[in-house]
Amino acid sequence: MLFNLENLLKAYFSCRIRKRKTINALYFELDFEKKLLKLKRQLKNHTYKPGRSICFVVTYPKTREVFAADFSDRIAHHLLVNQINPYFEKCFIYDSLACRKEKGIHMALIRLKKFLYQITKNKTQKAFYAQLDIKSFFVSIDKNILFEIFKKKIQKLPRNQIWKKEILWLVKTIIFHDPTQNYYLKGDKNLFDQIPAHKTLFKASKHKGLAIGNLTSQFFANVYLNELDQFIKRKLKVKHYLRYVDDLVLLSQNIEQLKKWRDEIDYFLQNQLKLKLHPDKQILKSVYSGINFVGYMVKPCYVLARKRVVKNIKIKLHYFNQGLFLSSNNQKQEALPLTTPPTKEEIEQMLAMVNSYYGHFKHANCYNLRKNLYEKHFGELKKYLKPIKDYQYFEML
Repeated sequence: MLFNLENLLKAYFSCRIRKRKTINALYFELDFEKKLLKLKRQLKNHTYKPGRSICFVVTYPKTREVFAADFSDRIAHHLLVNQINPYFEKCFIYDSLACRKEKGIHMALIRLKKFLYQITKNKTQKAFYAQLDIKSFFVSIDKNILFEIFKKKIQKLPRNQIWKKEILWLVKTIIFHDPTQNYYLKGDKNLFDQIPAHKTLFKASKHKGLAIGNLTSQFFANVYLNELDQFIKRKLKVKHYLRYVDDLVLLSQNIEQLKKWRDEIDYFLQNQLKLKLHPDKQILKSVYSGINFVGYMVKPCYVLARKRVVKNIKIKLHYFNQGLFLSSNNQKQEALPLTTPPTKEEIEQMLAMVNSYYGHFKHANCYNLRKNLYEKHFGELKKYLKPIKDYQYFEML
């Protein structure tokens, strides 16, 4: 059976990996057996309905609205993805690189570097790239189209009809849930005024838009845009193509070919998925000018970290050296009071933050940057951390 305790336990343990210290996760853990059994009954009887979401605004790397599902709903999300993701993985293209196991930012960088090597014949020939962005992607996803994609795929799976029926019921329940009807606000409410109308679910059309902040939204996004991926690879026959969420990169030795592909992609999006390319975020240039992708500036000859990433670590180091501690949550640009001297926990948080950035930097050609940051920006932090292996990472003194 789909909604059994074994599947729910597996979903629960995978759900709490990075959320165990949150208030909702701790509350659920107090009596998790009883709560899991209750969720099991609701799912089995089809009385389950998603609960109240937490709605807040993040400002990094850009201002956007997030709906975080209740912890029990997250378990239902993990249960669903655990069950159907293996089947969809088989039909996803290799270079769909976001929110997938053994993919991610650094794999995207590796693949782009390989493509640049191939398209330029090891930096000996001219080549061009098209970088395209889908306008208001998550808010514009059509729920009816998304559900039809699921129906078509799931009905073909080699599973019994009861399993298929239960999966489709849960998929439909999650897809068509409207979080704007049951939520509470958290954080600075004035930040909501900074979100453009076309980027908020509160002003989205009926049956449009998925909430940012849930596992299912990431998975659904890949399922939705897999239709585009298949069109680009099978119909257009684009050999050098990558996608990271809604950021598309295509390479060719002919810029006119890229323009033709762009127009065909836009037509497909509008007619098949009811999406459109962002008119102001279309770049067609020589690959030697550099491709701004997944936090790096990538050229055939070398890779640099983006200026914005460098600026962010400098800000955090500055706060620390001013007697303030910047929250380790990169989405919050707020300073918290720091005791003097800093506690062991605060130093450990700074160590984790620094090593996260330096882990990012080590994939670029930026030894001098890593060294310069340590020598000129670490300041008081030098008393607590020491560089290891030519500034690749740090350890506590």
